[in-house]
Amino acid sequence: MARTGSRSIVFPDFRGATRWLILVNLASYFLFMLLSLASSGLAALLMSKLMFIPDSFLHGELWQPVTYSFIHPPDVLLGTVLELLSLWFLVGFLESFHGANWVMSLYAVSVLGTAAAGLAIYAGRGTLGYSLLPLPLYGCFGGIFGLLVAIAALYGDMQFTLFPLPISIKARYIAVIYLLVALALLYGQERMLAFAQLGGALGGLFWARLAPRQRISFKPGFAFSERWYGMRNRYYRWKRRRAARKFEVYMRRQGRTVKFDGQGRLIDEDQDDKKRWN
Repeated sequence: MARTGSRSIVFPDFRGATRWLILVNLASYFLFMLLSLASSGLAALLMSKLMFIPDSFLHGELWQPVTYSFIHPPDVLLGTVLELLSLWFLVGFLESFHGANWVMSLYAVSVLGTAAAGLAIYAGRGTLGYSLLPLPLYGCFGGIFGLLVAIAALYGDMQFTLFPLPISIKARYIAVIYLLVALALLYGQERMLAFAQLGGALGGLFWARLAPRQRISFKPGFAFSERWYGMRNRYYRWKRRRAARKFEVYMRRQGRTVKFDGQGRLIDEDQDDKKRWN
């Protein structure tokens, strides 16, 4: 996959993970818009149950770290439009290289990382002694930051055009600008939102660095089984090396010398071609 080049404002295909995320967020937005027209009080109550509020989460509303990312208040139209356009572009770009499952996992890790960071700064306010305005988290801003950081980590030299300005800038610099803005907001009243956004960025970076990058089909249990068999094989190799060392000690006590290589395989010095056995 090429890591350089330029990318103009041409939105990717509307399919797979891109279509699913956009349609679900749009459906949520219009649902709450219609509900607020029917009963603004009921709409506000339902949104408060689905947004991420650390105190509510600690009191048993455990679904909030997932549901908050799909909540868009009807009176925040411009912000919702910008978020969905960003989702369309970023998810579609990554999906064209890595597939829908990979991108959905990246987005989920970023969303959960955002909630975890918001909970961490809220829980630490008393211990560290700083003031904190407990703002509810909603929308997909953390997931978007995670997607952006993943693109910067994997395709940092690729240039993108900043709409509506006719300016091209590398992906890593865009991520750095967002990061600096979030760090600056840590000194304001919205520090909880800024810190939560940094959690989303960290989740995106974590997934981009540790997850498989190639387009693969994630069958149920595939990743777990691969990790399990890798750990099992490392354990068996360690046991073979340990047994080889014990056998060397035993043979020295018998007045004979044998040698093993780094994999625990016997080295036959009597033959020129150094044949080994497993």
